[in-house]
Amino acid sequence: MTIEDRQPRVMLLIPSASYRAPDFMDAAQRLGVEVVVGTDRQNPFNDPATGRIVALDFEHPDHGANQIEAFAVLHPLDTIVAVDDGGALLAARAARRLELPYNSVSAVEATRNKALLRERLAAAGLPSPTFEVHALLDDPRPQAARLEYPVVVKPLALSASRGVIRADTPEQLIAAIERAGRILTSPEALEECGAPLADRVLIEGYVPGIEVSLEGLLDDGRLRVLALFDKPDPLEGPYFEETIYVTPTRLPAAEQQRVVETAEAACRALGLVDGPVHAELRLNDAGAYAIDIAARSIGGLCARTLSFGTGMSLEELLLRHAIGAEVDSYERDARAAGVMMIPIPSAGTLRAVQGQAEAEAVSLIESVTISIHPGSRVVPLPEGSEYLGFIFARGETPEAVEAALREAHGRLRFDIE
Repeated sequence: MTIEDRQPRVMLLIPSASYRAPDFMDAAQRLGVEVVVGTDRQNPFNDPATGRIVALDFEHPDHGANQIEAFAVLHPLDTIVAVDDGGALLAARAARRLELPYNSVSAVEATRNKALLRERLAAAGLPSPTFEVHALLDDPRPQAARLEYPVVVKPLALSASRGVIRADTPEQLIAAIERAGRILTSPEALEECGAPLADRVLIEGYVPGIEVSLEGLLDDGRLRVLALFDKPDPLEGPYFEETIYVTPTRLPAAEQQRVVETAEAACRALGLVDGPVHAELRLNDAGAYAIDIAARSIGGLCARTLSFGTGMSLEELLLRHAIGAEVDSYERDARAAGVMMIPIPSAGTLRAVQGQAEAEAVSLIESVTISIHPGSRVVPLPEGSEYLGFIFARGETPEAVEAALREAHGRLRFDIE
């Protein structure tokens, strides 16, 4: 049977901790594609009857690629889509084995290793902070004594700002390195980072300025911008917890152009040519700085802020691109939209969330989703990597959407013991 005689078969690589499994599965069902879910430990849907589930080794991409290759011998795949960071390198290795369209392994490796990303962006002549790598077994005091401050300590491969800490003095840097090192010894961090990247941290110069996020789609190296998000809360440290995203951006057109040009140049420097891109950039008088580039779409449930054409979700748009199906319109819904990732105010056990109905009653609020169940342990940044949930709003202006998100959040109360 050829691909023309059957539905396209897509393998979605979905780590069990991902928020995004249901939205991608809904999109696949609308498209009528056959889905195979590759997951790490358990069914990400909590429903063993949902689709075909294949257990894969995400921690060791070469072994995981062997598993995918063996599966594809019996069940040929037309494309592989990594939903989150955790599956990006596995997807690249497996696609290379199966000769499927994807970014190169080298390009994806650069998005999963912050030191390698910095090296490639600097080598391409893009605006870049100073940076160096510190091995955790080494004495940090000589390094701390000679650096210019402020600096930011970053684990090489953790996501969601976990372990990212600003230091303004040598003493703060030493403490930040020690704290990041403790974070990297946890089983969850070791699994995400991989042992080869868990024994060192990146130290880079702090880049002042406003931060924005670009959601894009690469097609043969050409970057199509799907959305530009403002991050109205200042991200100045000591930790870098993202909260509110609002689109469209309120940046002047010239600054928007700087952001897009820098993001496209960064993708080119890394060697990314196909599929979704999520880029974080900072703007100041010296230019636009690429802070992070990921070969995947926006994380968590934040994609629910985006709607294209006559109501197509971001997940459906990405699946259409992956299987080569037509996309009627890449134009985003003209209304402003935003999401607030609800921060964890303190560590402890979440006993209850109150005020959800009152928050949802705020004008322009579409929904409030609490994603952590009562009784669960909650941990704020920099040790933690989760949010309590998501607040979604839509309206006529970015200002109104931002105000609605803040008001709704103010009506929520969290009982953390």
